[in-house]
Amino acid sequence: MTEIHGFADEGFGPVADAFKDNFTRGTETGAACAIHHRGRLVVDLHAGLADEATGRPWDADTVAVAFSATKGLMALSGYIAQQRGLLDFDAPVTSVWPEFGAHGKEHTTIRDVFAHRAGLVALDADLTYEDLSRWSPVIAAIEAQSPQWKPGTDFAYHALTFGWLTGEILRRATGLRPHELLAEYLAAPLAADAWIGLTAHVEPRVATVHPAPEDTGPEALALYEKVMSMPALVRSVTLGGALPAGFLDGGPTDFNSPANHAMEIPAANGIMSATALARIYAAAVSTVGGTPRLLSDRSITDALTPRSSGDGWPGVLTPPGIRFSTGFLVNGFPGRPLLSDASFGHDGASGSLGFADAGAEIGFGYLNNRMANPGDERANHLTAALRRALASTH
Repeated sequence: MTEIHGFADEGFGPVADAFKDNFTRGTETGAACAIHHRGRLVVDLHAGLADEATGRPWDADTVAVAFSATKGLMALSGYIAQQRGLLDFDAPVTSVWPEFGAHGKEHTTIRDVFAHRAGLVALDADLTYEDLSRWSPVIAAIEAQSPQWKPGTDFAYHALTFGWLTGEILRRATGLRPHELLAEYLAAPLAADAWIGLTAHVEPRVATVHPAPEDTGPEALALYEKVMSMPALVRSVTLGGALPAGFLDGGPTDFNSPANHAMEIPAANGIMSATALARIYAAAVSTVGGTPRLLSDRSITDALTPRSSGDGWPGVLTPPGIRFSTGFLVNGFPGRPLLSDASFGHDGASGSLGFADAGAEIGFGYLNNRMANPGDERANHLTAALRRALASTH
């Protein structure tokens, strides 16, 4: 039986029970979950193995790849930049990045980009791993790209391009690269262990990501065949072959590679602790450790406003019922229910999840090192338990 470490304050026991149950079901290798409530850390749990091959335990200092939960931190940075007068979500992208406007993209707004409405899901250019590490070749490929649909008229998940699109917009607006932006806007003020572009001395703390449990059932095989029949979807998660399609292939470019950890892939390779993820989201909607709330009432209202929903562009798979605001998943998506309609955040390919709830003043962070199959319920079990815990204390 896996030993659970950490604590859950009185009233939050259901979360600890759900966290333990995930291990009992055999769906976890290593994981951590943290929750702030009204500025106070009330849940801080970790358990299991950071590396199954070596037996290295997941301890209080372990950090993990957050995959697309990283996108939420880019969105938070965008809101902070707007509050500082450096960015206007409703302005055209060309207002900060003139070269972007070529090939039918001139009317694309910054909000279109953050809400997955830019029509730049996949790039025609065949990029290399070295291109990704140098940043500017990806930006040049975006500038040369024609959109897959008229920007603003449809949506589809921009799995990896989201990071370079938002990252370059924010770099032009603030003068800060994504690694600098995360450090200055979020990590340093909150003393939070979170990075995009990992420093070498932190590398030994990173949990090894393990593949999802093998599923050879007919539904899984049908889904695989459907994915492989969608070239835009395959290109969207590989950037034309620069990265492995499943994120993990055991090679030097996968998401366990120290070289990958050191790069800036702002849609996918943020590395952090669950406590840091929870603390950052808590600070978005409440005062944490004397740090004033990061987001204004106006920003919170905007972050909760759905901008993209429905069937989506048919060139990629769109999960039924998914809803995006300006950079965030919002409550109401059946596949990833959050706490309430006052919740906004983002999940990732491992089943990771970070979100804020403005009504309950909650910051939630959950990270693990086992990739998720479709229908993964680990995070959903935790949020359902949190919902029950809050209901019983009010």
